[in-house]
Amino acid sequence: MKVAILMGSKSDLPVMEECSGILRQFGVPFEMRILSAHRTPDEVAEFTRSARDNGFSLFVAGAGMSAHLAGVIAAHTTLPVIAVPIDASSLNGMDALLSMVQMPPGIPVATVGIGKAGAKNAGLLAVEVLSLAQPGLQEKLVAYRQDMKKTVLEADESIKKIS
Repeated sequence: MKVAILMGSKSDLPVMEECSGILRQFGVPFEMRILSAHRTPDEVAEFTRSARDNGFSLFVAGAGMSAHLAGVIAAHTTLPVIAVPIDASSLNGMDALLSMVQMPPGIPVATVGIGKAGAKNAGLLAVEVLSLAQPGLQEKLVAYRQDMKKTVLEADESIKKIS
């Protein structure tokens, strides 16, 4: 069970690396590709249609501006698709966000927040979905959240000491 991370442009890579970093942290295999809904539509369709046979369990798609990549992927598969809006225009990613969340009924795309934080959450959401079939991932998710809690509480203690 691996994750396909697709992005529409090489300039999206710094954002989408947040997603791949989470997947690496949890030991989830993935493959990253640059495929554009507008510039390489045939390749997107071919990759998407063959994804299940090639061992992929879900997609994470990052795109900016008109952001059609996630929707095009979703049109060609019944595997889950998580969309990451990239802040690549003068609208700071709002155009991408609205394109992604306004999918027509019947072709769902899960959409996370704009930019690097969204890409990180896309990785975590992918891990959560995969954990349904892989109990070891569930244990890692619990430990991840405990670590976040510990970090916050330690920061709280340090602030209390100086106030």
